[in-house]
Amino acid sequence: MTINKALVVFSGGQDSTTCLYWAIKQFGGDNIKALSFDYGQRHAIELESAKKIAQMAGIVHQIIPINTFDAIQNNALTGDIDVNNSLQENGLPNTFVPGRNLIFLTFAAAIAYQDKITNLVTGVAQTDYSGYPDCREETIQSLSKTISLGMEYPVTIHTPLMHLNKQQTVELAKELGALDALAYSHTCYNGQFPPCGQCAACILREKGFQAAGVIDPLLLRQS
Repeated sequence: MTINKALVVFSGGQDSTTCLYWAIKQFGGDNIKALSFDYGQRHAIELESAKKIAQMAGIVHQIIPINTFDAIQNNALTGDIDVNNSLQENGLPNTFVPGRNLIFLTFAAAIAYQDKITNLVTGVAQTDYSGYPDCREETIQSLSKTISLGMEYPVTIHTPLMHLNKQQTVELAKELGALDALAYSHTCYNGQFPPCGQCAACILREKGFQAAGVIDPLLLRQS
C-alpha cells in the first residue's frame, strides 16, 4: 500500500506553523517532513523558530540554503532597504521578493520527488495578505501543473489558508492544537523579538488574534 506523505514548506511563521499542524492532522506526523529555506532573509530568526517548532511537533526538519537571492536587492527582506508599509510604484509592498514562492515550491517539489512524496503544503493565502502575486490561487494552480509536467511526477500543492482571513487562521490554529507552537513562531518583517509591532506583518497578526478573541501566545512568551 502506498503511504500518502506530505512535505511542508515551513518558514517558522504563523501561517506555515498552522499549515504544519494541518498537515499532521491530514497525513499523520510520521508521514510529514518540514522544509525551510535559508535565503539570506532579514528575519533569519524564523529559522530558529522553525527548528524549535518542528522539534516540538516531532517532525523531521531540513533547512536548505539558497544564496542566489543575494543577487536580488530591490526589496526589504534580502536587500538593505528599510521595511515600510507603503506600496511601491508597482502596487506591491517593498517586502515582496520576486519569484520567492515560485522558487521555494519548485525546490520543495524536487526534494519531494527524491523522497517519493506527492503532496506539498504551503501557507500562502490571497485573503488578508500583502498583495504578493505568488500567493494567489491561480498562481499556485498553474505552478502545480507546471511542476507536474516538468518532472513527469504528480505533485499536488495544498493551500489550507488560501481563503481564510487572519481571524479564521487563528481559529484554525486553535482547533488544530497549534497555539503552543505559535508561541515560538516568527512574523515580524524586521526580524525582531519582541516583535516590532509596527510592520505590516506584525499589525496583521495582532488584528487576527484580537478578532479571534485569543491572546497571542508569542506575546505571552515575551512577557
